[in-house]
Amino acid sequence: MKTEIGTIAAALRATGKKTRPVKRKPDGSAKPHRYAQAWGLTAGDFVGHFLGVNVGTPLQRKLSKLAILLFGVAVVCAIIVLAANSFSSNKEVIIYAVATGLSMIPACLIVVLTITMAAGTKRMVERHVIVRRLDSLEALGAVTDICSDKTGTLTQGKMVAKRAWIPCVGTYAVGTSNDPVDPTQGDLSHTEQPPTAIKVESENNDEKGGKSHEDLLDDNAPLKDYLNVASLANLAHVHKTEDGWKARGDPTEIAIQVFVSRFNWNRERLTKEESWSQVAEFPFDSEVKKMSVIFANKNTSKNMVFTKGAVERIIGSCNLVRLEKGAELTEMTEDFRSTILENMEALAAQGLRVLALASKEYKGETGGDDTSYDRAAIESELTFQGLIGLYDPPRVESAGAVKECHQAGITVHMLTGDHPGTAKAIARQVGIVPSSDAAVAKDVADAMVTTASAFDKMSDEEIDKLPVLPLVIARCSPTTKVRMIEALHRRNCFAAMTGDGVNDSPSLKRADVGIAMGMAGSDVAKDASDIVLTDDNFASILNAIEEGRRMFDNIQKFVLHLLSENIAQACTLLIGLAFKDSSGQSVFPLAPVEILWVIMITSGMPDMGLGLEIAAPDIMARPPQSLKTGIFTREIIVDILVYGIWMACLCLSSFSLVMFGFGDGNLGSNCNGSYSEACDTVFRARATTFVCLTWFALFLAWEMVNMRRSFFRMQPKSKKYFTQWIYDVWRNQFLFWAVIA
Repeated sequence: MKTEIGTIAAALRATGKKTRPVKRKPDGSAKPHRYAQAWGLTAGDFVGHFLGVNVGTPLQRKLSKLAILLFGVAVVCAIIVLAANSFSSNKEVIIYAVATGLSMIPACLIVVLTITMAAGTKRMVERHVIVRRLDSLEALGAVTDICSDKTGTLTQGKMVAKRAWIPCVGTYAVGTSNDPVDPTQGDLSHTEQPPTAIKVESENNDEKGGKSHEDLLDDNAPLKDYLNVASLANLAHVHKTEDGWKARGDPTEIAIQVFVSRFNWNRERLTKEESWSQVAEFPFDSEVKKMSVIFANKNTSKNMVFTKGAVERIIGSCNLVRLEKGAELTEMTEDFRSTILENMEALAAQGLRVLALASKEYKGETGGDDTSYDRAAIESELTFQGLIGLYDPPRVESAGAVKECHQAGITVHMLTGDHPGTAKAIARQVGIVPSSDAAVAKDVADAMVTTASAFDKMSDEEIDKLPVLPLVIARCSPTTKVRMIEALHRRNCFAAMTGDGVNDSPSLKRADVGIAMGMAGSDVAKDASDIVLTDDNFASILNAIEEGRRMFDNIQKFVLHLLSENIAQACTLLIGLAFKDSSGQSVFPLAPVEILWVIMITSGMPDMGLGLEIAAPDIMARPPQSLKTGIFTREIIVDILVYGIWMACLCLSSFSLVMFGFGDGNLGSNCNGSYSEACDTVFRARATTFVCLTWFALFLAWEMVNMRRSFFRMQPKSKKYFTQWIYDVWRNQFLFWAVIA
């Protein structure tokens, strides 16, 4: 468990504490009542977990609380019915009491909710999103923050090596290329100046003064040493086929392999023609941020260590460097380390991802498996060979998607393994951070961009005191991503996290919505996620959030419709208890079978139709849904009461009109149990009430299509003043036929 994989596995298995901690004094002591308080809170958590009110998504918690509330109301309604009839043991009274209680239970809510979400998953597939967990759909509508990786998500994931710096030779540049894996495209150019002294020019200017690779390699041992590291400390494969150039492997390594292939120095040729053979491999580790290989050269009988990785880590492992062409190796000083970092900053400011390359002769024993080597010793006392700058252009749609996120009240955070300068440059290009630090306060600007090492050194209290959480965290590790999610949770934010690697799986699991990459993602990351992007595109996250908000709106619509019906039924039945027959028993305005029909049949299909409604035009111009109120906003609660009570008044009026207006007002005797001549008017009034309640419920479904506008003016800008409602009704044909049928 001490390996990185072990740490990730432990993080995946980690769960929240099941017991509440005891509040203690600074000296560690605690009074007895603090223990009782902790036990009481733990017991409360257990009960809440059992009832579902403190676990799951916000909607799940709200619906669990609603179920408990409605169950209590149903019991009270049943008791009222029994009390109104002097707690009679009459079978009809008991059945009616049970039916009245059931009238408060939205029986088809779970069915409609499940079908709505299942239909939503189908729509998501069309928008390049695969849903692995249904409950994540409604959670997407409440997302306030998105923590995204850079490479392949905000950027195209098609890296191209643009700059290479060798201290004793200078800087090599690659011109414009239309195919990132074709080493024959893009001219090579060279200057003796370091990156800090080169004025940033357009890519077209890079093409001027192009040289052949033979000229550049002629009498250039430092370049050959540099290319050996770049080519052999690399697992990517670039080759030419009948259909053109193809590549397989990690995008970063492919870009480096394409670069060395421009000099005809790729790994395949070196291993076959130059007598290089691999002895051992030490894969990239996110903790040490390096990867190394040991290669044997049969011609020279030497074993060489080739290492590439993060610049800060590589120069910390180097003690030698060649400062002049043809000169001997010299000791690397702190001043020269600072020079390397300055050149790295110059490349990173251009939006390039910068890696360092190093090597040394290995004089130890070889043989056995890779675990038999001391990796720390192998990756120490290296000779610095140079830097390579890789450019991964932002996706065309990323800037627009980030802007839409900001308009929708969603904050975007970039969590990347790149250098801070590279990360900040790309973040500015896509709009995650302002184009100028002067646009925000100094303390906010300082907090917006940071490194994982600085973030991890801060305590939770220090993080919580920051004016804003970092928008960009560079050199990110798996534990940093988890801490970022926890920091967002402490600020009551609802976070989505993207990831593709095995090391991303803990943060994907800890996030409210874990989003894995379908093309470049590992199986472990996909298994830990809630949704998967089939195109690895940040803009698809916005599609998922839009679909989540649409679903949230539709859930509000059919919940409002269902609960309004329930209140209408309950009020009708409870107020109707005032109608007494000659024997003193209440005459029920609705028969139990009619109650069940409305609950199970009348409501179900129209509510499914409401669940299929299209998104409102302004759905992405609103802020995220409030986690505190959920679907039950003050507006929704008022609407439920108003619609429910109004429908109940109309139903009771129709019963009274038939009973006392068109009839003689004779309520008969035992009309709840059987039909008789004396009960004819009661049965007519009952049928009228049932028809009215049914039609009120059906037409209310159409009214719910737009909760704030009249049924006849849902499109205020339409010129079809008298016929627009016909088009609105016909647009959702499932709802139309559910009402008509």
